[in-house]
Amino acid sequence: MSKTIVILGACGQIGTELTLALRSRYGSDSVIASDIREGTPQLMESGPFVTLDATDFNALKELFTKTQVTEVYLMAAMLSATAEKSPARAWDLNMNSLLHVLELGRQGLYSKLFWPSSIAVFGPNTPKQNTPQATVTEPSTVYGISKKAGEGWAAYYHRKYGVDVRSIRYPGLISWKTQPGGGTTDYAVDIFHHALKNGSYECFLRENTALPMMYMSDAIQATLQLMEAPAEDLSVRTSYNLSALSFTPAELAQSIRVHLPDFKISYAPDSRQEIADSWPESIDDSQAQKDWGWKPQYDLKKLTREMLHNLRENS
Repeated sequence: MSKTIVILGACGQIGTELTLALRSRYGSDSVIASDIREGTPQLMESGPFVTLDATDFNALKELFTKTQVTEVYLMAAMLSATAEKSPARAWDLNMNSLLHVLELGRQGLYSKLFWPSSIAVFGPNTPKQNTPQATVTEPSTVYGISKKAGEGWAAYYHRKYGVDVRSIRYPGLISWKTQPGGGTTDYAVDIFHHALKNGSYECFLRENTALPMMYMSDAIQATLQLMEAPAEDLSVRTSYNLSALSFTPAELAQSIRVHLPDFKISYAPDSRQEIADSWPESIDDSQAQKDWGWKPQYDLKKLTREMLHNLRENS
């Protein structure tokens, strides 16, 4: 059976690379990108695009009906640091877009949905080391609250109405292709740009702040792998823990110095430090390994080499 895929929020950090990966895998004409704004030239030129507000229920229903969509990827969201500045707008975007799409799934307008959660669902009372799949989730940020609520709605619509919702709790994501979108882990992207441009970087987190991270290629691979897994193999319908590596700003800086020995880093923690302090330092993703064979490909050494090489080549 041929697929027709719609990606909502296709122009964001994850959405851009996910769209290109899906078009490469299933054919450009089979993957319809949509967002409230236009994206990179590569995304816009690689296949069909529809301008769409993901909080507009009628517009979503019209698009799903017109395209006879089979799979939906809902990537539209306001991220952690940005959401703290506009809580009501963040809640509206993060929650209403999900509820609209879930309701359209209940009506049978598609067969499978991917919706991303985040390590932001955890909070200061969550075990920080090897955070379990099932554990305390008491988020302290607007973003985290919306993701925790979303996980509950996803599980509810699956249990009550049979909507095939699949989800991953993404860690911090690192990519050279697109700019970060206002998250607390953005430093791990910005640092590479500054290292190459001027040889120094002022970090908004403390040097010893360990956070779970992942290279974007691993995140895209995990997403595709989960979506292609047989439904009967999936035991988690809230959101799967996902892990690749954890490091501190100081450890990342040292990894960069292997390639740029004169690189310097300084620290000026801001409001994002409080958010980072509420998150885990490392994640137990054994359930994803067991259910659908998850295994990351990038460690810190390989990630650093890839980021510096690609930013040099594409600057």
